[in-house]
Amino acid sequence: MFKTKTHTVVRYLTDDRSHYGLCDGDHIIQLSSDFLEITKGNLKEDGVVHQYSNVKILEPVQPTKIVNFGWTYAEHAIETGGKAHLKEPFLFLKPLSALIADKEEIVLPDNNMTSQVQLEGEVALIIGKRGKNISEEEAMNYVFGCTIFNDITARDLTRDDPQYTRGKGFDTFGPIGPHIVTGLDPSNLQITTKLNDKIVQNGNTSEMTLKIPYLISWLSQIMTLEPGDVLATGSPSGSCTMQSGDTVEIEVSGIGKLQNYVR
Repeated sequence: MFKTKTHTVVRYLTDDRSHYGLCDGDHIIQLSSDFLEITKGNLKEDGVVHQYSNVKILEPVQPTKIVNFGWTYAEHAIETGGKAHLKEPFLFLKPLSALIADKEEIVLPDNNMTSQVQLEGEVALIIGKRGKNISEEEAMNYVFGCTIFNDITARDLTRDDPQYTRGKGFDTFGPIGPHIVTGLDPSNLQITTKLNDKIVQNGNTSEMTLKIPYLISWLSQIMTLEPGDVLATGSPSGSCTMQSGDTVEIEVSGIGKLQNYVR
């Protein structure tokens, strides 16, 4: 793990091959290291440098699972019909097919499936090493870094279904990226979401009613966490409906911006 040093790690496509690299301003320093090597601090530069704008940015990880925590912000819980102060986390999963990268398109399902697809800007944790039954004191040692996540939700379906798989699980309902930042304290990050340049969400992870070390520890009692797993930590208030032609931009302090277009 990178406990104190900050790196910005990006996964990208060039010459029909995917690579990991380190962002350095407008450039990417290509690494020969794979993800597991990077999590251990083995940053092997291979002498190739790319202009950021000349490569296709990919999802920053290829996880075994995408775990989402719901209603971790009281105001968002209230606006979506949940409980403002949970005694223990509310948990759901998204399929891997939901993931899309920065600048890719969110595809709205047909209107006969859902008519209320909403955005939810969040901070996501990327797990860096395998863990089970993790203590709260050790929890942050299992976090490789932080990225941005959009927990897109068919709100009309989550209101009707007893569990959230359908309303959360459509293809493209998990924009993530554009990169992972290491050495970042996730307990005080500002989240600002814009819909067509209008601010619709403005919250901070310090407002979470359930704290991040507890979430990691609690989850690890249920399932083994694997390197690359995505843990989306919940959304502040302001979730709102998107329409075809919209642009969604989520900015998180210390990480950057995730931008996607709605089709």
